[in-house]
Amino acid sequence: MNDLLTRALSGSEHYALLSREHGVDVLIGDVVTVDSLADIPLDPGTDGPDVLALVPFRQISERGFVCHDDDAALHCLRVREHAQVSVDEVLAAISPTELSVTDGRFEPADDEYGSIVARVLADEIGTGAGANFVIRRDFRARLADASRSGLEIFRRLLFDESGSYWTFFVHTPSITLVGATPERHVGFDGTSAIMNPISGTYRHPVEGPSGEGVLDFLGDAKENAELFMVVDEELKMMSRICAQGGRVIGPRLKQMGHLTHTEYVLVGESSLDPREILRQTMFAPTVTGSPIENAARVIERYETSGRGYYSGVLALFESARGVSTVDAPILIRTCEIAPDGELKISAGATLVRNSVPEHEVAETRSKLGGVLAALGVEAPRPRASAAVRLAEFPGVSDALAHRNEKLASFWLDEQPTVVTDLSGKTAVVVDFEDQWTAMLAHQLRHLGMTVSVVRWEDYVSSDADLLVCGPGPGDPRDSSHARISAVEAALRERLTSGSPLLAICLSHQVLAGLLGLDVVALDRPQQGVQKVADVFGVTRTVGFYNTFAATAGPVDGALVSADGIEVNALRGSGFESIQFHPESVLSTDGIEILSELVHRLLMPAGVPVRTVHADARGTHRERAQPSAELRRPAELRLS
Repeated sequence: MNDLLTRALSGSEHYALLSREHGVDVLIGDVVTVDSLADIPLDPGTDGPDVLALVPFRQISERGFVCHDDDAALHCLRVREHAQVSVDEVLAAISPTELSVTDGRFEPADDEYGSIVARVLADEIGTGAGANFVIRRDFRARLADASRSGLEIFRRLLFDESGSYWTFFVHTPSITLVGATPERHVGFDGTSAIMNPISGTYRHPVEGPSGEGVLDFLGDAKENAELFMVVDEELKMMSRICAQGGRVIGPRLKQMGHLTHTEYVLVGESSLDPREILRQTMFAPTVTGSPIENAARVIERYETSGRGYYSGVLALFESARGVSTVDAPILIRTCEIAPDGELKISAGATLVRNSVPEHEVAETRSKLGGVLAALGVEAPRPRASAAVRLAEFPGVSDALAHRNEKLASFWLDEQPTVVTDLSGKTAVVVDFEDQWTAMLAHQLRHLGMTVSVVRWEDYVSSDADLLVCGPGPGDPRDSSHARISAVEAALRERLTSGSPLLAICLSHQVLAGLLGLDVVALDRPQQGVQKVADVFGVTRTVGFYNTFAATAGPVDGALVSADGIEVNALRGSGFESIQFHPESVLSTDGIEILSELVHRLLMPAGVPVRTVHADARGTHRERAQPSAELRRPAELRLS
């Protein structure tokens, strides 16, 4: 047996066992506790000691977001010794033992959790608070002999659970974490950042998964929508940490013992410190929701206690040849074990507009199936089911490929900057608490513009060539809300000056109200919905994320583009306004649309509009269209 493994298992040191793709890392070191991610003890540019950080959910406050503060500590294991061993060596080294699990229960119980789901659907998604939210529930119990029990859970997960990204055991003085997480949150190899959004869940039947079952899952509109929404949300993060944005690769199946997910991989170049990459991406939308700032508020309202380490990350920082890297999986499917044997395992369902409460209750139980089986609380699935390779079933690869057919090639292909006649033009994008603005800024820079993003609290006025008033959560009719009032003020200032203005989603709805159109709540929210929409006579496939819409009617001096009574776009002298999101991966021709809108605003009347297009190879070309001149509306409600 490896000497370092023997010493670790003796329990005399602080240590971690990390089963990753190459085998099992055995880490022994000293535990220090720090306040913030920036304080994680790294020595950038040197080959200093590696560090394993246990990042709790409460660190989301570093981004200015709210949370229940449960005092969960940001522990760092500063690695003194490191060895790699095989899974078989670890299984041979851990002696099997019986587990004593008592007082096991779900909190909240099934009925109460189903009620919470229904309230979130009606009171949050149904009122424009966001596209999706993840509300957790816990399985709680007590273990006899916490240290030995944790190792036995780890041994059973290594033996029985398949498809994990990491299977791990981490021991510190105040907490032991044991789990099998399927999902990498973010990685960085010194040059490229990688994120791995996973969503959509096929719950394996007791008799095992089947090809027919997974094909039904891949054809389910709700499951598809879940994945596309989290891809959009993580592209917002990639646009913040990568100068050239993120490229979408996939989709693929992520098959585990009790369930199967779908996943994409997002890749982009970054020059940031890996600690800053981690801070900018706290935390995954698959465990929080979107937009993430408001998701944090929703979580605080509906969850009655702090999350501990659930939905945080384990982050292994390594240094070699002066290059600092990070590998950070999400802390899900994870047992949190206190020294006195108190056990907590958390799971959440992604709640979207067409969620069914009973199904979400069942999903939380399925997500914990592998860990509960390791505890002996549920029966393990037949090991033969792991031999069923769903990705190889006839029709599965075609079904996966079909998902990309209507997605934006801009995000699927390389994104070289295009030199257009917009080069040298400036834009300010106002962020109304939805970081779609990072994607918008990235696309505008792609078109050659110089762009800055400003939070709504900080915006007063701008002399930039273009002002982009962005999306955000909330009721656009509620002028008493400070953020909605700020949208109105920014729009009035720009409309009064006549300087070019582009309004998107929430800002579009507020602008429609200023122009005299009625804005109403939709009977059914369109959060993460791809639609074929008429945009001034051109058919476009675009992504909608809205719970409210302006209703069509005459506007003096402006053009109204609508499907039925729902207004898709408005156009007047000095302004363009759209309900959909050209930056979304769901907007097939989004970069073209954005280019056309900006050209109409910034190029003199009669000058051809130059539009960027992507061909099948992902290269870019330009197309010219005549621009139109419109007079300003005779009356605007600007006072």
